[in-house]
Amino acid sequence: MTQAARTRPAPIPDAANEDLPEVGYSPDKPAQDLPRDLPQDLPADESRDSGEAPAYDLIELLFFAYRDFVADPDRILAEYGFGRAHHRVLHFVDRHPGLTIAELLDILRITKQSLNRVLKELIEQGYIAQRTGTSDRRHRLLTCTPEGRSLAQRLAGVQGQRVRRALAEAGPALRGPASRFLLAMIEPQEREAVSRLIAGGEPATDASGGARPGGARP
Repeated sequence: MTQAARTRPAPIPDAANEDLPEVGYSPDKPAQDLPRDLPQDLPADESRDSGEAPAYDLIELLFFAYRDFVADPDRILAEYGFGRAHHRVLHFVDRHPGLTIAELLDILRITKQSLNRVLKELIEQGYIAQRTGTSDRRHRLLTCTPEGRSLAQRLAGVQGQRVRRALAEAGPALRGPASRFLLAMIEPQEREAVSRLIAGGEPATDASGGARPGGARP
């Protein structure tokens, strides 16, 4: 098992499914009622211990930027009766045709139950197709249908427009620093894999049998 696999947090029930929370999950549940595999060794509040105030400006800018960044595709998704979980599945399957369910689960960090619900709807409505793997028939490989690719590209298009507009206002020279800042927000052990995935590298399976973003398929 790789170091990344050992330190990877367990999926949170509705981490990528905020438009439809997982049945039976509530943020008000007592801690003892939450899934036992959730990480218990959360990092200490360093800002409180050091006496530094939280970076409220950046925290709130990230909140408002994300709010508006997802609002653009939300309006399109509403035309189809889809939510943000459908968008994320379409996006990564379109970007990486032949993605397996295990790889997609690892990218999105959601429960299998949540993914199965979303996939079922996308497959039944003709946006995602699945086929049996050639080297391992236990794998189901996911691809976008022409309709799915068209929708994924339409969603990426409106988000791309917002990013281009922001870079034009802030200055194109800030693209590099912005990319480095966002990468630094990701857990250190995940950054290399995420960078490979963004660059077009295919998700791979680690030695423990779990999928991780980046690298070559076995």
